[in-house]
Amino acid sequence: MADGSASGTVVLVHGGFVDGSGWQGVYDLLRKDGYKVAVVQNPTLSLEGDVAATKLIIDAQDEPVILVGHSYGGAVITGAGNDPNVAALVYIAAFMPDEGESVNTLIADPPPDAPVPPILPPRDGFLFLDREKFYASFAGDLSAEEAAFMADSQVPWGVDALGGTISEPAWRTKPSWYLVTTEDRMIPPSAQRDMSARAGSTVVEATGVYRRFVGGHNHMVDRLHFLASGDVVEFCFCFIDEP
Repeated sequence: MADGSASGTVVLVHGGFVDGSGWQGVYDLLRKDGYKVAVVQNPTLSLEGDVAATKLIIDAQDEPVILVGHSYGGAVITGAGNDPNVAALVYIAAFMPDEGESVNTLIADPPPDAPVPPILPPRDGFLFLDREKFYASFAGDLSAEEAAFMADSQVPWGVDALGGTISEPAWRTKPSWYLVTTEDRMIPPSAQRDMSARAGSTVVEATGVYRRFVGGHNHMVDRLHFLASGDVVEFCFCFIDEP
């Protein structure tokens, strides 16, 4: 348990259909524990644009950062993580593409028994989730009221963002950690395990679905603790059950 005396800088990168405010629970906990925290607001129009937006935030920090991505944010940090000011990468139930891959590549051949994310057909170049299926697939660990608000405030996800390819995956040269959510209905847990194993990441598994480790509240509070010293970076998840 951190005692409020921690030091270090964490940059949080959100995924599709949401904005950076989804990180508020994690932001509050990290700030309480003494970390500097910055949250990227991805335009989610193209991968290239989101990588550029993330690098703007990285380069504004005055020390090396731990770069954390959730879902599509994993593809973003894979591209942005080559920045020399990035010390390590953390993937939270996230896409982890290799050279020449995109989110489209990674979702093209899902496991036979994997749930199908309720993504509606594109509208004018943007994607949305089916509102009626949003709670079960995307926000099952939140309250029905919270999930309804998220469903009604979806950020349009640009089709071009899913097709953006990675040229130099940062996880090939930076240490990485991965949190597998074992009941995920958006990115199959088996796919999460395959991507993290391929990258040689340090892996933590936890029971939960897609949003639990981003909301930072409700049934569990997720505490992300980092210790960075020179070239040595340690990362651990500490979970506290809420009543």
